[in-house]
Amino acid sequence: MRSRSTAVTASILLVACLCSSILMHRQVDRARTGATLHEVLYISSPRLLKRLSLGYNGLLADIYWTRAVQYFGAKHHAASSQYELLGPLLEITTSLDPKLLVAYDFGANFLAPSAPLGAGMPERAVQLVESGISANPDSWKLYKSLGFIYYFELKDYPKAAAAFEAGSKISGAHPSLRIMAANMAQHAGDRAMARMLWITTYQTIDQRDIRANAIAHLRALQVDEDVTHIQDAVTLYGRKHDARPPDMQTLIREGLLPGVLLDPDGHPYKLMPDARVEVIHPDDFPFITKGLPPDYEAPAVRFDNIFKAMK
Repeated sequence: MRSRSTAVTASILLVACLCSSILMHRQVDRARTGATLHEVLYISSPRLLKRLSLGYNGLLADIYWTRAVQYFGAKHHAASSQYELLGPLLEITTSLDPKLLVAYDFGANFLAPSAPLGAGMPERAVQLVESGISANPDSWKLYKSLGFIYYFELKDYPKAAAAFEAGSKISGAHPSLRIMAANMAQHAGDRAMARMLWITTYQTIDQRDIRANAIAHLRALQVDEDVTHIQDAVTLYGRKHDARPPDMQTLIREGLLPGVLLDPDGHPYKLMPDARVEVIHPDDFPFITKGLPPDYEAPAVRFDNIFKAMK
């Protein structure tokens, strides 16, 4: 009976402390606009808070998440560039409730972007989301968040591709993750990985537009590889003869090309007078990055011809 009475008393004291803490938060906010919360963040250790919560971890997590949102909102409204307590507030929140997915997702959106949109702490955002993935390995949305941080904020395309690819393997993941993974691999210059991902996308997804998108990217990969190969041959010829090659046949006779290379539609590539390599019909190859005429403006992507090829 004594132990039960002690637990009840402790629970009552905890609730009273929480209520008084909330009231104090409000008083401090009213008294000092733009306060940094140093005055009210008395306990910064998630482990100690767990011990003191007496099983009310979820309640405490909700309170700290609310304070994190309020803290970011106030700082953002004041156009501040200092968010010292944002990271600790989010870490406390997710430590108290590791299943609170919204805190990882939105918390990373608070942390990662540069000012004035966010706190400018992308590395800390990565740590937050990775801890969320560790606690919630079946959440493909956290992998998506991680990929976006690597892509938009850190410009680390290989890691963005790896995050999207890992998320795409989770049951129920949105098909767009596989597309983003292939895009990131292609953007990073890893053509072998990009080709494998686009082929897998085509073979495993039934949606007609997604399959057409995969084919369009595979065609673009071939063009980019062909143009790179020809351009490398032109460079080698220039080093050897200190001159530009007059035509493709010259490169073939020199043994720098195995033969006439054709684009996916069967047209030969053009060797321009300034030694650039171009495709004959660039409009037929959305997503190519090489072989484009100077100042070329790509039209809106259409898959009409690709759909016909799929029939």
